[in-house]
Amino acid sequence: MYLHDALVTRTRWVAEGMCVISLHSPEIASSVRAGQFVNLGLPGFLLRRPFSVYRAEGDEIEVLLKPVGRGTSLLGSLSAGGGPLSVLGPLGRGFEMSAGGSGPVVLLSGGLGVAPMPLAAREAGASGREVVWVHGARSSGELCSEWEGDRVVWATDDGSRGEHGTALSAVPDDAGLVIACGPNRMLAGVAARFPEAQVAIETYMGCGTGVCLGCAVPLTSGGYDRACKEGPVYRADAIDWDALPAHLHYSVA
Repeated sequence: MYLHDALVTRTRWVAEGMCVISLHSPEIASSVRAGQFVNLGLPGFLLRRPFSVYRAEGDEIEVLLKPVGRGTSLLGSLSAGGGPLSVLGPLGRGFEMSAGGSGPVVLLSGGLGVAPMPLAAREAGASGREVVWVHGARSSGELCSEWEGDRVVWATDDGSRGEHGTALSAVPDDAGLVIACGPNRMLAGVAARFPEAQVAIETYMGCGTGVCLGCAVPLTSGGYDRACKEGPVYRADAIDWDALPAHLHYSVA
């Protein structure tokens, strides 16, 4: 785990209201795994904001976000040279690519759940497995314009691009390993259809190091985990989805 100040190197928009910012962070770039996150400290804000690492290239990491509040709006307004931002990471437990059967690795993302998928696609591809990315959103304009893997399947609620319906309904039946990220309602559906899937869950993370206990996740086995330490990646059927708010999106994005 590293803590340092980082400048923004570039910003780009990849969908309606969805942008990617790049940060100079060589230590994290060389050590982060798919599914892990960083906690960003913003000037004037008490709590850090958690973001999944979207990509890691050379000396830079990327995070994806949707400006909705003061903090994310500030991040979305930064251009090259902006900051510096206090960066803590890499944090949490990532995806395990060696799991699953012999079929393809299916990356299932809904909306902002696309955040950990480019890095996951590269790790899965490096293991020699076929990678199918299934990405869904409400309409075509909200679909992320960037993807990696051997093929992509689009799904939209309004039928404006790709499959007409949810991303979950578009997952091929021969999936060997399902890796999912998105709204909790979607992930609950993943748990029902693919109980052995790996899911990156949504919860609130204040410190990112397991101290504040603000990221408690209810487990089907009883009790709670800390998403920032034992997660944010879990086996889908390990989470008590009925005890999590269904409307929240993946805030680590």
